[in-house]
Amino acid sequence: MSQRDLATDWERQRAFLAVIDEGSLSAAARRLGVAQPTVRRRIADLEAVAGGALFTRSPNGLLPTERALLLADHARAMALAADAFARSASADAHEIAGTVRISASDVIAVEVLPPLLAPLLATHPALTIALSPTNRAEDVLRREADIAIRMVAPRQEALVAQRVGTVVLGLHAHPGYLAVHGTPASLAEAGAHRFIGIENDQALLRAVQARGLTIAHKDFGFRTDSDLAQLAAIRAGIGIGVCQVPLARRGGLIRVAPDAFAFDLETWVVCHEDMRGIARVRAVFDALVAGLRGYMAS
Repeated sequence: MSQRDLATDWERQRAFLAVIDEGSLSAAARRLGVAQPTVRRRIADLEAVAGGALFTRSPNGLLPTERALLLADHARAMALAADAFARSASADAHEIAGTVRISASDVIAVEVLPPLLAPLLATHPALTIALSPTNRAEDVLRREADIAIRMVAPRQEALVAQRVGTVVLGLHAHPGYLAVHGTPASLAEAGAHRFIGIENDQALLRAVQARGLTIAHKDFGFRTDSDLAQLAAIRAGIGIGVCQVPLARRGGLIRVAPDAFAFDLETWVVCHEDMRGIARVRAVFDALVAGLRGYMAS
């Protein structure tokens, strides 16, 4: 196989990325829905053209070589383009049908968006939502997502952004926890309680400290960098943690020292200006704006 043929063979590129992400031929094969020998053959074809090994074996699976890591960024760019192409081709631009990919933080994606999108999907059964829960800011300009929910104002000129309001974060606890340990009336009193907090995210810890909560890493009795795990710990009655006020209110959590601690996050719905005129994207964009405004006012 020539380099020219290989450059246009997306199936081998997909196999390459799957092995990098999954760490083994068998896991990559399951992800792609093909047989393991097929993945092995596709990787061998790539290695023959690249002129060297792309993976080395280790006790933990297949590790990418330096050559593979250099190629990975190019393959991921192709993957983004292929996914965007498939979404664009999924329906006519004037139909509210086909696929729209939304990127949002873990908590927003899992806890907030599904109820907001359900009426839209009921009205337009030919519409498909591909939801990406991630705290990484996926690049709308590169079409990693068609629409993104952002907690910072976008700066790129090619983006259409609608500010939907401010999500307020506060300290919360489960009523059962407070019934046993008491409800602190101030941050000073809260310091005697078990706190739910971060494991490694020092930037977030500094942001919380800047808003008056004098707490250190050692003070967290339950640590995780997963926002969803922190929320689950608050709901389980483990201790006091930071949670979105509307979400906490909906789930029956009690806000602690509301006058002493608040963390405001401006929220935006963002899409590429070229996508705003596509009917399915506009419908989802408008539904998210209206739904998130209602959520913040709840």
